[in-house]
Amino acid sequence: MVHSLRKAAVPGAFDTAAPGYDRLVDANPGYHEHLRLSASRLEVPGNGAGLRLLDLGCGTGASTAALLDAAPGAEIVGVDASAEMLAQARAKEWPDTVRFVHARAEELADADVTGPFDAVLAAYLVRNLPDPDGGLAAIRDLLRPGAPLAVHEYSVADSPRARATWTAVCWTIIIPSGWLRTGSAALYRYLWCSVQRFDGAVALQDRMRRAGFEEVRAETVAGWQADIVHTFLGRRPV
Repeated sequence: MVHSLRKAAVPGAFDTAAPGYDRLVDANPGYHEHLRLSASRLEVPGNGAGLRLLDLGCGTGASTAALLDAAPGAEIVGVDASAEMLAQARAKEWPDTVRFVHARAEELADADVTGPFDAVLAAYLVRNLPDPDGGLAAIRDLLRPGAPLAVHEYSVADSPRARATWTAVCWTIIIPSGWLRTGSAALYRYLWCSVQRFDGAVALQDRMRRAGFEEVRAETVAGWQADIVHTFLGRRPV
């Protein structure tokens, strides 16, 4: 079945896809621009000097680069469950203020990743967590009081146009391209299906509120990915 890849197997699928992953996303118009937009929506003050930021689900470092662009003076910790994706990230040039940690999001304490953080960016992560509610509550606890979270994510359930566009792009471009790059389409079929099944924008905002976030709101992007790619924003209460 097209959705046979289980969430527990997702890090392993990313391990397989890692060598060709950057080339694939670089072909996605707006991919890096949208990550930078979500990072900027955190509204990190100044250049981030003296602040600690967490990039949760950093992959090959595209979201880390977006955070670095938004807050070049901050200390940034990038975390991912895929060792091979992290290897791609670590192979790039970074300032001494950036470090990477191999850990599942639900096992951060075991990897000595502890708060408080002054902001968290979680790109394409919450949809893949075995327990999204527990994951969001754990992220809340990592934030200092009043600090923001930006969940950068695909969400199409609230828009028939977005659902149709997402399916068309996946089956004509993303899935075939992923198979050509890696020799396996499993991760990309899972991507299509997981987004189709995931929360709509309203439901995810409600989920964030239940996890204890305040000032929750959603903002989308411009162009054909409007109502497909979103930034979901919230703050830990003071």
